[in-house]
Amino acid sequence: MAYVITDACVSCGTCEGECPVGAISAGDGKFEINADSCVDCGTCAGACPTGAIEQG
Repeated sequence: MAYVITDACVSCGTCEGECPVGAISAGDGKFEINADSCVDCGTCAGACPTGAIEQG
């Protein structure tokens, strides 16, 4: 199951650069993960400084 970015996101962009498949992009007020592209690796969750990324 794809990871999701919660409202704790501060739009720092750290996760976008860490995603090996480019599934993360800037959204409206926070970053978003494209569930169809996400390979469920968890790299983004480990990189997030606010813990805003959870397994969906």
